[in-house]
Amino acid sequence: SGTRANIAIKVFGDDLNKLFSLSNQIKNEIEGVDGLVDISVEQQVEIPQIQIKANRNLLNNYGISLGSFNEFVDAALAGEKVSDIYEGARTFDLIVRLDESSRGKIEAIENVLIDTDDGQKIPLHYVADIVSTTGPNTINRENVERRTIVSVNVVGRDQKSAVEEIQNIVSERITLPERYHIEYGGQFEAEAEASQTLFFASLLSLLIIFLLLFQEFKNVKIAGIVLINLPLALIGGVFSIFFTSGILSIPAIIGFITLFGVATRNGILLVSHYKTLQDEGLNIYDTIIRGSIERLSPILMTALTAGLALIPLAMAGDLPGNEIQSPMAKVILGGLFTSTLLNIFIVPIAYSLINSKSEIK
Repeated sequence: SGTRANIAIKVFGDDLNKLFSLSNQIKNEIEGVDGLVDISVEQQVEIPQIQIKANRNLLNNYGISLGSFNEFVDAALAGEKVSDIYEGARTFDLIVRLDESSRGKIEAIENVLIDTDDGQKIPLHYVADIVSTTGPNTINRENVERRTIVSVNVVGRDQKSAVEEIQNIVSERITLPERYHIEYGGQFEAEAEASQTLFFASLLSLLIIFLLLFQEFKNVKIAGIVLINLPLALIGGVFSIFFTSGILSIPAIIGFITLFGVATRNGILLVSHYKTLQDEGLNIYDTIIRGSIERLSPILMTALTAGLALIPLAMAGDLPGNEIQSPMAKVILGGLFTSTLLNIFIVPIAYSLINSKSEIK
């Protein structure tokens, strides 16, 4: 995007002064938006210049092509490399150009002699307009188009909603001339791509978890009971985001994916033990009561161990270096709490209902 800012508002067009004016207008319109900081327009500094503007008709009269004219001006004033000079292990370019007295003043440049098609030499001002003016120190382009950038950082809110609000303000309040257009870039693009990648990774992880559970239990219903833990874990993760930052960031999404594996483990501990007790000949009621009691301590111990390890990371969110670890830890903590608490009640009930129907049949 050409900037390290969270959001880059790129204005494209032909006239640099108009681009700079539009960029400042956009800056003024979005300065009051909540959460936007460090709003700045790409700076342009006017510097003195000597512009040599070729007159095509006069060039044609003297038999000088535009390409030859440009080559002469470039070689005479900027210089042209003709050879290399070697001094020990070092190499220097040998540049040939006019001396300082012939190019140091605008009057001298006007009287520089250029060859015509028939071998004559004429002053440069015969075929070109040479003027002293000012112009921008840099001209930035993207895809061959001139552009300026309004850089914006976002604090205290998610970048997606900030971009949407900026787009609405710009579309409603900024009138673009013909052949001018605006594009949006910046770090939020990478975040959007990463979010999409993680979304598909989450779906793939769910599919893999289900296939592994089916391979283990050889029963779709039992695999579904274990997967009940996932929405139970999501409840806590969502609430933890809502009551902390309120932003669904990339680290938070990674925390949800991690939470899927942790929550599934709790369900496997219960269901696998239920099956073992049923295989020993216990009825469904005794299986659930005994199995839940025997697996309560392991489930609580594993959840408590993980939770205690994550608390320092979750509490140190304001410290440097914890920008990724803290949101992830908060999501996992919230999900662990709800999945562990609800797992003790929901999974036994679901297992009882499915097996009661099977016994009736």
